Amino acid sequence: MRQFDMTGKAIQAEALARLIEQTSRAIHSRGHSDGLFPAQWTALRYFAGADPTRCSATDLAAYQGMAFGPVSRTVRTLIAKGLIAKSATRQGRLELIEVTAEGRALLAQDPMADVIEALKGLSPGDRQVLAQALETVMLRLQGADSEDGLTP
Repeated sequence: MRQFDMTGKAIQAEALARLIEQTSRAIHSRGHSDGLFPAQWTALRYFAGADPTRCSATDLAAYQGMAFGPVSRTVRTLIAKGLIAKSATRQGRLELIEVTAEGRALLAQDPMADVIEALKGLSPGDRQVLAQALETVMLRLQGADSEDGLTP
């Protein structure tokens, strides 16, 4: 069921906000799979794709714009589950993290694949417009949070 008239009428910001909320809820609910929570999937994806020199809990916290404490708990949980491990390599005082073979196998079943497939259905131009619009919204929200003292 479509919520928007796609005949060229202007889309109201309120309706678009509701659509973004519904989309984010659908993505979030997919993140509760294979015994992981969405934050754990995000961390596992981050460590699998980040430059190896940026694979620390501190780097993950900065990437997510979160405080170190909750991120540290997520990292400890993933280590306990055997999905990531502390690397033998260090970056200064930081302990680096690497994804284990078990973690890589689990990533082959990543629930984000459904989202990726849905986005592949968009034209390259539509993906570009969507990316630019979402980035603008995200940056404005992060700026508003910083001004309110909600983010570090």
